[in-house]
Amino acid sequence: MDAEEWRSKAGPWVRAVLPDGQELDVIATGWTRSADGQWWLEAEAILPTRFEDTEGRSRPTGAPTAITLAADQVNPIPGEDYSTVPRDGAIAGRQWALEKLHQYADDDPARRLHRRDCWQAKGEHARVTTEDAIGLLAQQSVDICDVCRPDRALRR
Repeated sequence: MDAEEWRSKAGPWVRAVLPDGQELDVIATGWTRSADGQWWLEAEAILPTRFEDTEGRSRPTGAPTAITLAADQVNPIPGEDYSTVPRDGAIAGRQWALEKLHQYADDDPARRLHRRDCWQAKGEHARVTTEDAIGLLAQQSVDICDVCRPDRALRR
């Protein structure tokens, strides 16, 4: 997809100020309030990547990449409608999903840890805080999602 196709099919768009001062237009997907009361924008940046077809030919393309921005790093773009962007303040600080698993054997994990927005978190699951999620990483009874890889974000 070219830039105009991305603009017409996704949105609303906001202008993000990156840590080095550069500005980048990104797709706003939701607002989240952290436990300390700060608002964060969940967004998707369209970043360059390589596409390879079934015959092995490759070409440059763009792919949405999830990013999170502090509210003061986000500026509205005139003409965009932000009224449909969800706001998730009711579960402030609960950024992780703990999925209940069916155990087929006694040593199988009983739960699986996911990022809050992981599409693999199916069925019954609870939201947990970052502090709790860090503690869960050490438990053998908790599996780590191999799609969203919460362990990468939680290890410090």
